[in-house]
Amino acid sequence: MDRSRPTAIPRAIVVVLERDLVDKAKSGDSVTVTGVVTCRWRPVVAGERPDIAVVIRANSISVLSDQASQIAITEELREEFRAFWAVRANTPMRARDEIVASMCPQVYGLFYIKLAVLLVLISGVARSDESGLRVRGEAHMLLVGDPGTAKSQFLKYAAKLVPRSVLTTGIGSTSAGLTVTAVKDGPEWQLEAGALVLADRGLCCIDEFGSIREAEKSTILEAMEQQSISVAKAGIVCKLNARCSVLAAMNPKGKYDVHSSLAVNTALSTPLLSRFDLVLVLLDTHDEQWDAHVSSFLLGSRDGEEAAPGSDGEQDVWGFDRLQAYLAFVKTAFQPETTPASEQVLTRYYQLQRQRDTLNAARTTIRLLESLIRLAQAHARLMFRNKVLLADAVIAVVLMESTMLSASILGAIDTLHTTFPEDSDLFYAELESLVLRRLDMGHLGGGSQVV
Repeated sequence: MDRSRPTAIPRAIVVVLERDLVDKAKSGDSVTVTGVVTCRWRPVVAGERPDIAVVIRANSISVLSDQASQIAITEELREEFRAFWAVRANTPMRARDEIVASMCPQVYGLFYIKLAVLLVLISGVARSDESGLRVRGEAHMLLVGDPGTAKSQFLKYAAKLVPRSVLTTGIGSTSAGLTVTAVKDGPEWQLEAGALVLADRGLCCIDEFGSIREAEKSTILEAMEQQSISVAKAGIVCKLNARCSVLAAMNPKGKYDVHSSLAVNTALSTPLLSRFDLVLVLLDTHDEQWDAHVSSFLLGSRDGEEAAPGSDGEQDVWGFDRLQAYLAFVKTAFQPETTPASEQVLTRYYQLQRQRDTLNAARTTIRLLESLIRLAQAHARLMFRNKVLLADAVIAVVLMESTMLSASILGAIDTLHTTFPEDSDLFYAELESLVLRRLDMGHLGGGSQVV
């Protein structure tokens, strides 16, 4: 299937695989085929005109599942990234915020949202043991917000950043359209991949997630946690890979009630909510000062424009191609491992959440700890290093706190009205001190920002 022109209807041609090439690729794989174009007769039916179809008889086929192979990362680019972090070794958080500010630059503010989307795109490290049990490294995020809070903008920009991505809308999406469907081709049946399978090793963006029917939502439970889809249709029994991150957006059910649980406001089941690493709520509260800043930014006024932190007139915001190459590079170059300090912070926060009186059953499962580890690993990759330090664990805790409106240690965080800090490193130092103090782990503070 040709997807070279995103604005056109995809075109397809039959490829004939013979001998050792049979079953070399699965539905949804991105492949490069070398072969000979030839003709073959379609099945002859009595009373109808015989027809000839153009097919490709394959000589070789190579599977391109890794998205990094679709982006050319030169040695010059690698040296440029290393030099970027070497120059900013003393101000790592300011350097990080330069990268975060390059995410969806047409949207004003929303610092935590931009950081969270970047971490979801980078994701953590998948683990598998000797028995073959695999713990996913891909992170999932759900944006719940009032209309006009830039949810769809983030989905579209994220889909453009990731080479292998699928953007779909919940309205009209069926279980077959999201997973896999069986199509009859002459006397035989064949499988056609849906959105989650086509996004294998990439990103699946689902807008209007709340419009999907309940029966369809249950079909993506396996894909989100086991990262595979089991098929038993038309006599075909197989398992397809769906190793993708899911970035979904939806409106709350009616007006969001901060006194009710997330499951009530979103009308989503507990098993589905627990599979999302982050669930960020965007409430459009009326703030006169914020509205003035956004209006100035949209109208192009210099007073309202938001530059990257520490901007002194130079262009600090990265270009789209550079940001895309950086994300692809850090995903393949770094496999971060946790350190004792980071493990203590994440474990302590998980224990606090489990012991709370107002236990949120949809969020405080063992998956919460796995989500914290994935977010910390993703932040370590974003910071261009192979170790998960204390700073990465603190940022993972802060993002998880912004997920829960009834946050336990930092209080409620209004993610919609967050802007980039003027001094990123000072802001982080105060944040780290506050988090460690609330966790009764003040002895761990200091010296965590060294890259």
